[in-house]
Amino acid sequence: MSIEVKNLHKRFGDFIALNDVSLEFPAGELVALLGPSGCGKTTLLRIIAGLEQADRGSVVLEGNDASGTHVRERQVGFVFQHYALFKHMTVFDNVAFGLRMRPRKTRPSEAEIAQKVHALLELVQLDWLTNRFPSQLSGGQRQRIALARALAVEPRVLLLDEPFGALDAKVRKELRRWLRKLHDELHITSIFVTHDQEEALEVADRVVLMDHGKVEQVGTPEEVYNHPATPFVYGFLGSVNLFHGRVESDQLHIGDSRVPHHDTQIQYNQDVYAFARPHELEIITDLNVQSGITAQVDRILQFGHTTRVELDGLNGSTGQHFEVLLSAAQAQSLNLQTKQQVRLMPSRLKVFQRESTVNERKA
Repeated sequence: MSIEVKNLHKRFGDFIALNDVSLEFPAGELVALLGPSGCGKTTLLRIIAGLEQADRGSVVLEGNDASGTHVRERQVGFVFQHYALFKHMTVFDNVAFGLRMRPRKTRPSEAEIAQKVHALLELVQLDWLTNRFPSQLSGGQRQRIALARALAVEPRVLLLDEPFGALDAKVRKELRRWLRKLHDELHITSIFVTHDQEEALEVADRVVLMDHGKVEQVGTPEEVYNHPATPFVYGFLGSVNLFHGRVESDQLHIGDSRVPHHDTQIQYNQDVYAFARPHELEIITDLNVQSGITAQVDRILQFGHTTRVELDGLNGSTGQHFEVLLSAAQAQSLNLQTKQQVRLMPSRLKVFQRESTVNERKA
């Protein structure tokens, strides 16, 4: 089922949760709503589900305005962060609950319910836990049972609110792969909320980046990561180095340093923000080289075949901290030492005029 939201506004007192949000969710896609806490992503999900009402705007399901439709009639499956399983019910009864609550005319027989429940438990690979209670399950198992329960009522849309947020990193990674595989089998239109960049980029067909109640960018994981549309998106997705500078001809002045920027769209004499990923910075140890950003090595961290170098800015970039990612071979050849003064030369810079708002928070 396709979903469209048009010009949604939602306010809680003085707080604007959604500010004129319009989006389309094509049938069969798995879409991530990604952004920091308080950006409006959960409010948007709840309005689509019918659990909240927008102050203005509409929700269109399969071409029909569903803004006034009760949550029971929207055929939506909802999975919460904290499982919301009935503690006094077995796994079987939890999954069967929605089927048993149907009106008598549409309620399946107990035999049909049993067949459906076992099929769903096989789908989530937990059929062997039928008679256990939620307290006897691990966090990952409870979340898969919650998903089976949501699927039992044959929803046309599956909505997941931070589905793996309460789980440890290893289990989260396993369930991310499992959710993607499950979606490829079922092709139910699915929207999931997360503040985890890696989760969104790894699982979703498309990512919606949100901040302060507005949509910043929509695109495939590759598009939003490699071609960020705004400073917020650049700063939110992955590790990034932020530089404050001024454009003079084809040079970017950062304090007392100069580097080429190669951005023909930026006017001269403009104050700008410039971004570079850690792997897009080269460390130059020869201080006779005139170009580059002056910095001092603070820490050198070795992780297998990768070395992360953390540096402090100098000469006009004092107070700023930078990060460079090197291969172990590159790090060995540079033979860096803490407190050593070096220059940083970006292989690629993305430049935004200072009028844009930068959110430097990290998730």
